[in-house]
Amino acid sequence: MNEANLAIRYGAAAIGLVSEMPSGPGIVSEGLIAQVTTKVPPGVSSFLLTSKFDTLAIVAQQRRLGVNTIQICDRLQWGSHDDLRQALPGIAIVQAIHITSEAAIEEALAVAPSVSALILDSGNPLLPEKELGRTGRVHDWTISRRIRELVNVPVFLAGGLTPDNVKDAIQAVQPFGVDVCSGVRTNGKLDEDKLSEFFNQVYKSFKTQ
Repeated sequence: MNEANLAIRYGAAAIGLVSEMPSGPGIVSEGLIAQVTTKVPPGVSSFLLTSKFDTLAIVAQQRRLGVNTIQICDRLQWGSHDDLRQALPGIAIVQAIHITSEAAIEEALAVAPSVSALILDSGNPLLPEKELGRTGRVHDWTISRRIRELVNVPVFLAGGLTPDNVKDAIQAVQPFGVDVCSGVRTNGKLDEDKLSEFFNQVYKSFKTQ
């Protein structure tokens, strides 16, 4: 909770809580996620990053953990986004779109009408060991910009963002918001200096839009 409090103090509007994933750092146990969720202040969203692709399993996970936002990091294979919205009224549903090629544009357009928002990330769910985010890689922002222009829901930008490149990223894509993980860490721990500079660059960038 110390890291969450630090991020909130600098202005984070949402806290990402990473549940079990096939790869990547930063996984948090469900027990800890449930504890943190109860302490997130009003006005700050608690995002559950889930690798589950079965709507029944996602619904059960949300009910166990009490988060107010579900970030689906993989593609749904059983059930639909509409099923989730019906089962979880009042819970925001955010779908991750991993930008590996221009095919992501079509995927985003198909999903957007059924979700609260999209998050554009740099994973690859088609690999034998799926990458569902937290890769530290930047993707092609021109594709993300195109998606942002075409869809009618908020778009968050993720993937390899740092204090050094977030200003360029915001100018290139003009997203609703940005998501950061490894870019504000040193040796796996949240780095307050990097966090401060990241928010400084974000505030400057959004003010000039």
